[in-house]
Amino acid sequence: MPDNTIAQGRTPRLPDWPGWLPLLAGPAFATAFTAHSQPWLFMWALATTVFAGCKWLTWWDNAPAFAHAPAHRSLGYLFLWPGMDPRPFIDAPLASRPAMREWAFAAAKMLFGATLLWAIARLQFPAHPLLTGWIAMLGLIFLLHFGAFHLAALIWQTAGIPAEPLMRNPIAAQSLSEFWSLRWNRGFTDLAHRHIFKPLLPRLGLTAAMLLTFLASGLVHDLVISVPARGGYGLPSAYFLLQGLGILFERSRTGRKAGLRHGIRRRLFALTVAAAPAFWLFHPPFVSRVIIPFMQVIKAI
Repeated sequence: MPDNTIAQGRTPRLPDWPGWLPLLAGPAFATAFTAHSQPWLFMWALATTVFAGCKWLTWWDNAPAFAHAPAHRSLGYLFLWPGMDPRPFIDAPLASRPAMREWAFAAAKMLFGATLLWAIARLQFPAHPLLTGWIAMLGLIFLLHFGAFHLAALIWQTAGIPAEPLMRNPIAAQSLSEFWSLRWNRGFTDLAHRHIFKPLLPRLGLTAAMLLTFLASGLVHDLVISVPARGGYGLPSAYFLLQGLGILFERSRTGRKAGLRHGIRRRLFALTVAAAPAFWLFHPPFVSRVIIPFMQVIKAI
């Protein structure tokens, strides 16, 4: 069920299927045309079509509201912003100009990511290919998710659009729930909450709705990570299911007795559960068959 809380007035509700069609058809087209190409190209084709389908879905849900906004807001949201929350582009109050330190912080994260990717990672190759790939992936995350996406938010804020960075200092998360709901990649979190968790909640209850939302996230990552790598199937899904189970344990009576209600134990539990099994998410077949060849293409090794 789409979230139409943004739309105002008595505008007729649009049918759901045009919103979902690109998300369903895009990966199928990507598979048809790139499945037999280089794995890194297949991965980027799948990631791009999934991302584009998600963007269209969120725009379609709010098309009546966008119809009353200037056209450049729709174009900016669709093509120049990585987030999945359209509200800042529709009727939010004007944003204040960001401070210079915010620009410097975004640039520093991009520089750090580029250094990891094009300088530090190559020092481990070819003796330690898995370590090389992991350093490169960390560099990509800092370059794009922490750096470039933060920079994009600042540009939009300068233009008056109150776009917020997708990464909100994840290391400062006080709990596993806070890590996933408020601090890590808010773009996908917003989408999953609106289109998976909220429709399932009244039907299945909190526990099942949350676990199925994490499972859906795992299946998407399996599609983009394991399918191009032709290996490691199910490991990303297992990783995200573990995150859901970790949140349930954190909130349980047993978790509270274990000291996970507040304090340093809760923070350590959150960071351990999120980080320690990350090799399930970015498993060795993905690193060796997708990341290392991609690094060769971009001259990182």
